[in-house]
Amino acid sequence: MKILVTGGAGFIGSHLVDKLLELGYDVYVIDNLSSGRLENIKYCLSSRNCFFEKCDLKEPNCLERFNSVNIDLIIHLAANPDVKASYYDPETNYNENIYVSFRVLEFARKKGVKRFFFASSSTVYGDAEKIPTPEDHSIKPISIYGACKAAVEVLTISYSNSYKIKSLILRLANIIGPRSTHGVIYDFIRKLSRTPDTLEILGDGSQRKSYLYISDTVDAIIKLIGYIDDMEYLYDVFNIGNEDWITVNEIADVVIETMRLGNVKKIYRPATLDGRGWIGDVKFMLLDISKIKKRIGWKPSMNSRRAVEETAKYLIEETVKTRSEDS
Repeated sequence: MKILVTGGAGFIGSHLVDKLLELGYDVYVIDNLSSGRLENIKYCLSSRNCFFEKCDLKEPNCLERFNSVNIDLIIHLAANPDVKASYYDPETNYNENIYVSFRVLEFARKKGVKRFFFASSSTVYGDAEKIPTPEDHSIKPISIYGACKAAVEVLTISYSNSYKIKSLILRLANIIGPRSTHGVIYDFIRKLSRTPDTLEILGDGSQRKSYLYISDTVDAIIKLIGYIDDMEYLYDVFNIGNEDWITVNEIADVVIETMRLGNVKKIYRPATLDGRGWIGDVKFMLLDISKIKKRIGWKPSMNSRRAVEETAKYLIEETVKTRSEDS
């Protein structure tokens, strides 16, 4: 099987590419390296079964470079991943999420690609009325990022119905682990490296969300590759997350403990009256993953806290390593 991965040099994409190559797939990677990095795909660059193209999916000829390849599956991960930034720059979020996704779906249509994965987000639910939140819950995003993801979900379903493309929409929780370059854990480590005695926390610290380790995420996607051909309908939607959640305050404590710091003063910066970190921040998020557990037998190997601990340990070690190399 020949698999095209957009955003394949990014955090989730690079881990997925590594696993696909390990399993013997031919992998074609597109990334503009705006947030992805070549060092993430060292395995790909040295493999005879991996083909990397640095290009921007907004460019007319980017996807045309693969016109001669009979792609069996597209896994569309390329996006602007910063939820908070979408409030300040909606146009970039539109271009990097909706417009780019349209171009990838158009490529699938014109090339006759009949399998398509879209990496959506738990943010499409907004402030869910039911927690844990199932896939059939109403979609009411409260951020521009979530709205863009929801729009691409609808676009994907329309292409599935119109052009008989089998599609899976993956609503991801907060995915964490090695190679991540944004998010609360990365942010805390960066801040504490500068000021070890104080930690600025966006929000009131009571925000509670589900966190999933990257290896569990990749495992779910790999299992879904085997599921897509047996789907009863043209498209399906799956939540991919953990079975528990953790507060921002608890994450801060994990990072402080892992960095072996003493007394750290926490300074809270709520952006809203109810203590959110920014406008558009979903304060409570826990996905119902019973559907994916039942359909393909997948479940996380780590709970949220363990995932946070492993991520903090790795990112702190990387920070120390980078500092020693710079000196």
